[in-house]
Amino acid sequence: MSEWVQGTVLENIHWTQNLFSLRIEAPVDEFKAGQFTSLGLDIEGERTARPYSFLSAPGEQPLEFFFYTATDGVLSNAMVALAPGDEIFVKREANGFFTLEEVPSSRDLWLLGTGTGIAPYFSMLKTDEPWERFERVVLVHAVRQDSDLRYQALIEELSMTYGDRFVFQAFVSREEIEGTLYGRIPEAITRGELETATGIEISAEHSQFMLCGNPDMVADTTEALKGRGLSKNRRRTPGQITVEKYW
Repeated sequence: MSEWVQGTVLENIHWTQNLFSLRIEAPVDEFKAGQFTSLGLDIEGERTARPYSFLSAPGEQPLEFFFYTATDGVLSNAMVALAPGDEIFVKREANGFFTLEEVPSSRDLWLLGTGTGIAPYFSMLKTDEPWERFERVVLVHAVRQDSDLRYQALIEELSMTYGDRFVFQAFVSREEIEGTLYGRIPEAITRGELETATGIEISAEHSQFMLCGNPDMVADTTEALKGRGLSKNRRRTPGQITVEKYW
């Protein structure tokens, strides 16, 4: 069992009433972009912990994590109150196979996430691997409200660095916002709206998809992509759809 190490909170960024990020300094082992660790606090004499994906790139300090404060989330409600200098426990060893080395090479890499499920993609996009292996990278972020679209400065930096090799498309399900798509990702795939908005065709020959976030989005988008001729990616039977339920 991976041992806990003590981390120190350097910054607690409150984006909205329900969204926040922690930047933590902790001596963790080397990890791969897309992997997760566990964060924990001792609450009422008991260690309460949950897995979270790294938003920071491998080798980057401080470590960064992106959270949604659930109404009944004991841990998230405790973490949202942390201040710089407070201690938090971090598992030394990372886990998970939601990494680019598990994804076959192709022309286009599609990274689809809902809410805080976008975190592992930022970890990947800060590394060289996606830009060395794929001609174009499409980042899709689906949220409820426009105010939930965070890390726009990082997205703008990626756009400036990689030009038309990087495409960002936002979905907002509860507001109609200019420049975003209204509704859900799977329906937009079925109707061809995602391809129209990005200007990039979806095909089994040229597309690799990674899906992370709400299990309903992951399941429904997987079915929509299967309807377009794509298949689940497995080690023994490589395909075009790699998933992570981040909930």
